[in-house]
Amino acid sequence: MQKILEQQPTENFTNTGVLKIRDGSGKTVEIPIGFRTTVTETNWQSVYNIHKIFGSKEDRPGWTSLIVIHDGGNPNHYQFYELPVEIEKFDSVVKNLAGDQTAISFAGSDFWLCDLGLEFFHWPQQKVLKKDVHRSRGCTVLESTNPNPSTNGYSRVMSWIDDESLGIVEAYAYDVRGKLLKDFYPKDFKKVDGQWQVQTLIMENVQTGSRSRLEFDLKK
Repeated sequence: MQKILEQQPTENFTNTGVLKIRDGSGKTVEIPIGFRTTVTETNWQSVYNIHKIFGSKEDRPGWTSLIVIHDGGNPNHYQFYELPVEIEKFDSVVKNLAGDQTAISFAGSDFWLCDLGLEFFHWPQQKVLKKDVHRSRGCTVLESTNPNPSTNGYSRVMSWIDDESLGIVEAYAYDVRGKLLKDFYPKDFKKVDGQWQVQTLIMENVQTGSRSRLEFDLKK
C-alpha cells in the first residue's frame, strides 16, 4: 500500500478526452474533458475540467472542475465546483471536500470524486487477501474497508492490483449494506514514450445499469 501511495508522475502533462455517460435507460451523452497533471515540490495534482453548455435561454457556458491534490500517504484534498456561468473569482465558489463528502457524481457520471482520487487507498483498514491471476495479469487482491461508511458511500472495495505496475486491474465497490454497487476497470492500454498508459477507464453501476467511460486522447 505504501508503494502505491508513493507513486507519482515525474513531470507535468496535459491531455484531452471525452466522458461518455449512458444511463439505465440507454440514453447516452458525450462531454469533452480536459485533464492536467501538475507536479510541485510538495505534492502533485490531477485536474479535470469540463466546459459545457447548460440549458438556458442564453445557452450560457458553464464549468465543472475538480482538482485532486495528492500528498503521498496523507489524505487527498479535493477542490470542486460546478457553475452554469463563467466567473472571475474561483476561490469564492470552490468547495473544499474530504472523506465521504467526495461520494458525489462528477458531471452526472458514475464516477464519484473519490473514485477519481482513488480515495479508498487512504482508508485505515487495508488487507491483502491472496495472490490471483485476473484479466491475464498476476495480481494481489486487496480489501479496503471503510470504518465509518456514509449511507450513500462505499463500505468496502475489493481491488486486483497488478504485481508489476501496481495499477488497478479491476475493482468492486460495495454499498453500506454490503451489496455490490460498482465495477471499475481500465482498458485499452497503449505504450506512449516507452511507458504504458490507460486510454479508457470504465465505471459501471450494477444497481442502476448505468455506465460511464472516460476516454483519453493518447499519442500514438
